[in-house]
Amino acid sequence: MASAPPANQLPLFYNELQPLSSNVHGDWSARRIDAAPFLASVHAVPLTAEEFGPASRFFPIVFASGDNAVPLALMGLNEGVNTFVGEDGKLTSDVYVPAYVRRYPFMLAKLRPDSDDLSLCFDPTADSVGQFDEGERLFVDGEPSQTTKDILGFCEQFEQAGQRTAAFVKELADLKLLMDGEVAIQPEGAEQPFIYRGFQMVSEEKLRELRGDQARKLIQSGALALIYAHLFSLSLIREIFGRQMQLGKVPVPVPLAQDA
Repeated sequence: MASAPPANQLPLFYNELQPLSSNVHGDWSARRIDAAPFLASVHAVPLTAEEFGPASRFFPIVFASGDNAVPLALMGLNEGVNTFVGEDGKLTSDVYVPAYVRRYPFMLAKLRPDSDDLSLCFDPTADSVGQFDEGERLFVDGEPSQTTKDILGFCEQFEQAGQRTAAFVKELADLKLLMDGEVAIQPEGAEQPFIYRGFQMVSEEKLRELRGDQARKLIQSGALALIYAHLFSLSLIREIFGRQMQLGKVPVPVPLAQDA
């Protein structure tokens, strides 16, 4: 899961990206916020493989379509719909919050295309970072504060988890275990089903057909447990659909096809 932004596009949530510097941000602070309005209209959030366990209790876990099969936690089934976050940006229920969300507005990013070095950057448009009287100072006497060191440590852990996730996804791809997913949901009284496509999932048929040595490798790497967490979580798709129904956020008229 690459965190370095493409040359002309920033990652999900980020409006701008600026390197954190004691020269420029020496009097800036980070403060806790109780709302995430940037999340309210996002239906799918990137997930690292080590989060599959806790996330699978609340969200369906799928893989993005195409070659870049990033794991995603579905917080809604339709674009612009998040069934766990209100319009005010506050969580409407007690759920696991993916590390990708908790990392914002910070991230490690490449500042130069000719170097692999990553620098701690942040989105200056975020409400949680700025020249505040409250909050935790990012620098003390020109040096990174403990808060900044903790943020850097979390971002480094996220990058490492992203590398492990990329290795896991490559393992799935090498074994040709991923297939295009499709879910049909027929609500009571509806003339035709809602059909959700536009994602990938592990094929249980191909999983059963693995050779013994291939299955043993998945067990030893821990990948098999992740696969089953993903497969078990798919039963939550209908629960998310039900949440959308209750919120009145299911498209009308019933679509013939809708990407997840």
